[in-house]
Amino acid sequence: MATQHDIALTRALAELPGPLPPSGVIHVAVPHTSRFTIVGNHLAQHAELSLVAIGIGVHIQSLPTGTEVGIKALASRFTEGETRIAAALRELEAHGYLSRTRVRLANGRLVTRTVFCNQPGAALRGGKVVTPVPLVAPAPVPAPAPLVAPAPVLVVAAPAPTPPPSPSPEPTPVPEESHPPVRVPSRTAPKAARRPLPRPRELTPELRQTASAILAGLRSHAKELVLSEDDVEALVPGVAAWLERDAHPDTIRHALTTELPQPPRHPAKIVKHRLTVLLPPPLPGAQELDPVRRALVIPLQNCDGCDRAFRATAPGHCRGCRNEPTATAA
Repeated sequence: MATQHDIALTRALAELPGPLPPSGVIHVAVPHTSRFTIVGNHLAQHAELSLVAIGIGVHIQSLPTGTEVGIKALASRFTEGETRIAAALRELEAHGYLSRTRVRLANGRLVTRTVFCNQPGAALRGGKVVTPVPLVAPAPVPAPAPLVAPAPVLVVAAPAPTPPPSPSPEPTPVPEESHPPVRVPSRTAPKAARRPLPRPRELTPELRQTASAILAGLRSHAKELVLSEDDVEALVPGVAAWLERDAHPDTIRHALTTELPQPPRHPAKIVKHRLTVLLPPPLPGAQELDPVRRALVIPLQNCDGCDRAFRATAPGHCRGCRNEPTATAA
């Protein structure tokens, strides 16, 4: 099959008029009879557009009106990612080929209207704008002579004169109360500030040594948590804060090594996040654990002299009997 293909290519090159160039591309042009798009060289050979932008521009120009050409729609069609496609669309927009505006429909919904112009600035210079027509399967035509047929000539019939449009009644304005404005959240909204790494009241040499040993030994319990020396030095205050709050080293290892995301791309960030959000509270002291003392209640006693009830810590005489001379003498 390869030999036949080479022979056919050699014959096609032999039928080309004029001498062949010693280097560079050689065009074998066969006229199209269906499914073709006319693209200007100002786009195909643009000096400032990237190759991705030129390819996306040609692809959009070949699509019928109403086709989705958003970033996600193009990313699902081609192998380029959303970032490269978004950058290419911005290039086309900067050079006037693409226009994207937010418009509000009659029902109040906001949509993005995308307009592609095959000749940027032609409408502003007074060029004629042709209404796009949906693609229709052409009628079968006889096959042209191979390779040497003249280039096709595009003939555009002059449009029939149309009568002047009759004045249409003005649309009834829609009150703004029925369609409240839709607030679109900003893509650059400020994020909540992250909590700092906890620190102990005093980073003693003992706390530093124990915290460094715990961090360096994490890879023995979870092989994914391999920390560098700089990461260990930066995370020592967080582990020391746990140790200062009487957290056992096994408790700290369990909190840092269980249920890790797969694969953990940033081990140091995972450890820092867990040391911050899982920090236990300080242990309560003896004063916090003491029960609430009840008020002392003095019991009732019966007086040995008058048999009256009175409050006292021990049995005896009431106040009246104690004040009498006889009670005193007795």
